[in-house]
Formats: sequence, C-alpha cells, structure tokens
Amino acid sequence: MKKTFLLFAAAVVLAGCASTRYEKLGNEAFANDEYEKAFSYYQKAGKITDPDALFNLGNLYHARENYEKAAEFYEKAAAQGDSYAQYNLGVMYEEGTGVEQNHSTAAELFEKAALQEHARAQYNLGVMYHFGRGVEQSYEKAFEWTKKSAMQGFSSAQYNLGNMYQNGEGVEQSYETAVEWYEKAAAQDHAAAKNNLGVAYYFGRGVPQNSKKAKEYWEEAAAQGNSYAQESLGILYYLGDGVEQNHAKAKELWEKSAAQGNSDAQDHLEKLF
Repeated sequence: MKKTFLLFAAAVVLAGCASTRYEKLGNEAFANDEYEKAFSYYQKAGKITDPDALFNLGNLYHARENYEKAAEFYEKAAAQGDSYAQYNLGVMYEEGTGVEQNHSTAAELFEKAALQEHARAQYNLGVMYHFGRGVEQSYEKAFEWTKKSAMQGFSSAQYNLGNMYQNGEGVEQSYETAVEWYEKAAAQDHAAAKNNLGVAYYFGRGVPQNSKKAKEYWEEAAAQGNSYAQESLGILYYLGDGVEQNHAKAKELWEKSAAQGNSDAQDHLEKLF
C-alpha cells in the first residue's frame, strides 16, 4: 500500500512539472503572437492553474468564437485575482456573450478589476454608475471612477469626464475644466472630444470664442466619421460662416451624417429640397 501510494505521488509530481512547463511554453508563444502554437501547448498542459495561461486560453477561445469556453477560463483566472480576466468576464456578462447577461455581475467584476487600477474597468464602472446599470445610479460614483480612469490617460474616460464637468454631473459645472479634459482626449485622436471642442470654441464656452478653431476641430472630427461634426461643418458651409458658402459641400456632409442616424442632419437635407 505504501509503495503504491509513493508511486502515485511521484507520478502526480511529474505530471505537475510537465503541466507547468507547457503552461510556460504556451505563455511564451502567446506573448510572441504564435497563437496556434500557444493553444497546442495549453492543450498538452492538461489541467491549467497559472492565471496568465488561463487568461490567455480564454482569449484564444474568444478569438475562436467559443465564448462559453472563453468565459470558463476567464472565470478561473478572475477567481485568482487576474484583473484583465475580471474585466473581460465583466464585458461578457454586460453583453451576455457566452454567459447569461447580468449587469450586476458585470459591475461586480469591473469593480474588482477597477480596484486593481484597471483603467478600462474603472471607465466601464463609471458608465454603469452614470446610467444606473447593475448598480444604484450615482453621478458622484460615476465621476469618481471616471476620473480615476481619466487620470490614467484613457481617452474615452477623459471625454466622459469632460462631459460631466460640462453638464455638472457629480461635480460642480465648469466649462473651463471640461475643455481641459476634452483637449487631453483630443490629443489622443478622440473624435467626439474634438467635436465638443469645436462646439466650445464656436460658442465660446470655457474658451474665447474662435470660429476658426471650431472649424478646425470639426474638420478633424468629421474626417474621422463623427456625425455631429459632419452636421456642424455642413451648417458652416451652408451659411458661409467662416468658409466660402458651398451648398453642395453642406449636402455632402449632411448625407454622411444622416447615414449614421443623425436626425438633425436628415432634417437639414429635407429642407434643401
């Protein structure tokens, strides 16, 4: 009995060493973008316990559109405190991909990742508090988490924080501070932030009125496909406001905007005929 037990124990140790080796090889292959090789190593590893390997395998299954298996491995990595797995699993619960949709579970997972300084998780948690999705609605909480993400340089959070300052949501209204955050996001090519800067300069909100700068920001945002900037730029061309009047150009811009569902642009087009 004792010898059998020792042989069994030795076999377990050897298997564990092989498993760990294949996990490491898989992680190395994944880091080098050799995804098929990584998948093969993970399959050879058998039972995987390393959180990086679990997360990577979740990504591989997600890429193969096997969302149930992806969620399974993300959950195992998340249980070990992996913030990236917690975030990815949160997104899956938020969207109902591979799991039954559950906004509350999504918020819980985002918070776990957010507490580990995961910028996208902080941003998503801010959005959930802003709209009261899976959590009790709170502009103050939304502001808190959005600012944490923005401070880490996440452009979408910087844009949202600008909106919150502009609208006085969870913080005292300040057009000047709103512009500061829009500028940070715009510096990272955030189209919606550029559009809002165009609005700020056109109406002189938080900055000295400057139609030329408004046009420049709207042109950049419109070129990136922002429907609101396309609409506003179309108005400038239609009126000849700071540009040479060009109804054909206005029509072209409004058509692009309307094609993205902008009802105001559609109204402009209907009035042309």
